[in-house]
Amino acid sequence: MTRGSIAPFARPAGGELNVELPAQPAHFLYLHDVEPRIRGELDGVTVADTVGGRMLHETGLLPRWYLPRADVREDLLEPSSTVTHCPFKGDARYWHLRVGDRLVEDAFWEYPAPLPGCPDLRGLLSPYLDHWGRWLEEDDEVVGHPRDPFHRVDILPSSREVTVSAGGAVVARSRRALAVTETGMPVRWYLPAEDVDASVLEPSDTHTVCPYKGAASYWSLKAGEHLLTDVVWSYEEPLAPAAALAGRRSFLGDGVEVVVSRS
Repeated sequence: MTRGSIAPFARPAGGELNVELPAQPAHFLYLHDVEPRIRGELDGVTVADTVGGRMLHETGLLPRWYLPRADVREDLLEPSSTVTHCPFKGDARYWHLRVGDRLVEDAFWEYPAPLPGCPDLRGLLSPYLDHWGRWLEEDDEVVGHPRDPFHRVDILPSSREVTVSAGGAVVARSRRALAVTETGMPVRWYLPAEDVDASVLEPSDTHTVCPYKGAASYWSLKAGEHLLTDVVWSYEEPLAPAAALAGRRSFLGDGVEVVVSRS
C-alpha cells in the first residue's frame, strides 16, 4: 500500500483511479491491529510478547510494528538521549535495550505525544527489527521487516521464452521461467540455473533479505570488457512460500536486457 509504482498510499505512478487523490494529506498514515502473536528475543531472552500488536503504514515507507509498552520488558529498557522529529507523527524518544552484558542502543522508539491528525501511537513502542534480535509472528520467524498483510507474492510458471542479454550477447534463455508478481513491483523472471551461462557470472559478497522470499545471494555479470555489479540474484534456500524459486536466477540492472516473448 505504501511502496511501489501502483501502491495507493505511495501516490501511484501507473494505473487509473476514478477520482483524483487530494493534494493533502501528501503523506498517509494507517494504523491497524495485528492479530497474530508477536515475540521478540535477544540472546534467548524474551524481550516482547504480545497479542495486541499494531502495524503502521506510511506513504513510501515499509510497515512497522508498534507494540504495547506493557508487553515489553520494562526492566530491560534504559532511557536514551536520542530524539528525532517526524513532521507527520511528532517527536520520537528512544530506549536502549540491555540483556545481560549486551547493550543495544536505540532499540525502540515511541511517540509519547503524537501530532494532531496522527493515529494514536501513545503507549506503543516500535522496535528496530533489522538491528537486533529474533522475531516471531506466531511461531514463524520474521526476517528483514514485518510482513505486510496487504502485500501479495505470486509465483507463476510460464512457457513464454525469456531471453536475457548483456553487452550484445545472450547470457540466458528459457521457456521454463517463473514469473513473480509482487504487490507494487514489476514482474521479475526467475530462470533455471541450467538455462543461464554460468561462465559470465562472478560471485558477489552482497546479500539481501526479503521477508516474503528469504535471503538472496548475488552475482556480477561479465559483459565484454565490463563487469555489471550485482545484476543477478538467487534465493538458494527460500522461505517455504517461495520454495519454487530455489536455485533460480533473476536479472535486473543497467546493461541487462530481459525480453519476454508474447507467446
